[in-house]
Amino acid sequence: MKILIEELHARGHSITVIRASNSWYITEESPLYTSINIPQEIAFDNFFDVYLKKHMKAQREQASALTFFKLTKDFLSMISEAHSLSCDMLAQILDDENMVKNLMDSQYDMVLTDPAIAGGVVLAKYLKLPLVLNVRWITSGEGHFAIAPSPLSYVPVPGSGFTDKMNFIQRVQNVLFHSIIVFQQKFMVGPSYDAICDKYFEGGCDIVSLIQETDIWLFRSDFVFDFPRPTMPNVVYMGGFQCNPAQPLPTDLEEFVQSAGEHGVIIMTLGTLVNALPSEVADDIASVFAKMPQKVIWRHIGERPSTLGNNTLLVKWMPQKDLLGHPQIKVFVAHGGTNGVQEAIYHGVPVLGIPLFFDQYDNLLRLQERGGAKIIQLADVNGHSFEQGLKEVLTQDSYRQNMQRLSRLHKDQPIPPMEHAIFWLEYVMRHKGAPHLRTEAYKMPWYSYYSLDVLLVFLTAITVLLLSTLAVFRFLCCRGRRKIKTKQH
Repeated sequence: MKILIEELHARGHSITVIRASNSWYITEESPLYTSINIPQEIAFDNFFDVYLKKHMKAQREQASALTFFKLTKDFLSMISEAHSLSCDMLAQILDDENMVKNLMDSQYDMVLTDPAIAGGVVLAKYLKLPLVLNVRWITSGEGHFAIAPSPLSYVPVPGSGFTDKMNFIQRVQNVLFHSIIVFQQKFMVGPSYDAICDKYFEGGCDIVSLIQETDIWLFRSDFVFDFPRPTMPNVVYMGGFQCNPAQPLPTDLEEFVQSAGEHGVIIMTLGTLVNALPSEVADDIASVFAKMPQKVIWRHIGERPSTLGNNTLLVKWMPQKDLLGHPQIKVFVAHGGTNGVQEAIYHGVPVLGIPLFFDQYDNLLRLQERGGAKIIQLADVNGHSFEQGLKEVLTQDSYRQNMQRLSRLHKDQPIPPMEHAIFWLEYVMRHKGAPHLRTEAYKMPWYSYYSLDVLLVFLTAITVLLLSTLAVFRFLCCRGRRKIKTKQH
C-alpha cells in the first residue's frame, strides 16, 4: 500500500491514513500522509507469530489427519479473531461522533483499502464514498471468486495446490477446498461484519455484497503469473506494480557481490513474517551454502547456524529488488510471497521455493508450472534435498531461460502496471466512482444467477407439453376403442 501512497503523494494528492495505534507497518508520522490513530492493544502480528510456529513445527513432523484438522481449526480461529479486532476498531470510529463528522466534512474523493481485512470497505459504505481495492485477497479468499465466474473445473482454489489442469479426483478436492472457504466466510468471518452492519446500517448489509459493490479492483496479479480465468471490466491488473529497474547497491554489499566473481551470488529470504526457521533446517541450509562456490546473502534473524560458511553473509534486511536486478544473482531462494515472486519474474531470476504457509505454495506452483522454479516442501528440506534442488536450478539453463521469457512477457505492456493503477485511481476521483463497470449480478439471488428459475420454467413447460400430448393421445386412443366396440355391437 505504501508504494501506491508514495505515487499518489508525488502526483499532488492529499492522503489520510487510518491506522491502529500499534500498527504493524504503518508509522504514525510520515511526510506522505496525515494519520488518524485508533487505539488498539492487541497486535495482529502476535496471532500470526504463534500460528506460524505451530504450522512450521507440524510440517516437520509426521502430520496426521488430526494435525491437519487442528491446524485448519487454528488458522480459521486466527482469521476470525483478526476480523473481530478489525470490527472493534471500526466500531470505535463509528461511535465517535466527532471523528465521523470530521471524516464527512473532509469531503474525501475516494477510499483505498485492502479488503483482506474489510473494515475499510464498511467505512467507505458508511461515508458514501467511491471505493477502490488494492487487492488479491478478500474476507472469503481470493478476490476473483467474489465477482467473476469461477468454474471449479479449471479454476484452482487457493490452498488446493492444483493447476488449471485437474483430473477428476483433483476436481472433487477442489470443490471440497472451496466448501471450506464458504464455511469460513459464513460462520467464521461473516458474523463479525454482520454485527457491525446490523448496528450501523438500516436493514443491515452483507460484507461480501459490500465488497462486490467496489468501483475498481486494483488486482496484484496478472496472467503472466496467474492461470487464465474469467474476469470483469472493473478489475485492473497491476501485477508487479512495485517493480522498478534495480538501483545501485550499498558500497559494502556491492563489494561482497563483486567478490563472487564468475560463480555469482545466491540470495535467500523467507519474508518478513518468519523470524527464524527451525534450527535443524537452518543448519542444513547453511551447510549446503558453505559447500557452494557462489557467495550467499541470507536474510536471517535468530540464532546463527552452527554450520555457516565463510561465503555466506547473514543480514537482517536486504534491498531485495535491487539485488534481484543485479547481474551477479544466480538463484533466489524464497518462500513464495506474492511480492517476491513478482519481483523475481520482473528481473528474470529463477527461484528455489520453500513454501511455508498461506498462498505461498500456490504462488510457487505457478512459477514451477512455467518452468521458472523448483519447489521443496519444508518437511522435505535436509542437506541432500536442498543441495540437489539448488544445484538443479543453478546448472539447468532452462530455469533462467523460462524466467527471462516471463520477464519479457511481463514488461511487454503498453502501460506500466503502476501507471495503469494510478490512472484508474484518478479516474474514480474524476468521475465519483465507476458504477458503469460494475456487474449487477451480485444483487441477484443464487437461483437467478445460475438461471435455475428459468430452467425450472422450461422443465415445467416441457413437462406440461409432454403430459398434454400424452393426454391427447390417450383421449384419442380411448375414443377410438369406444367407436370400435360400438361398431362391433
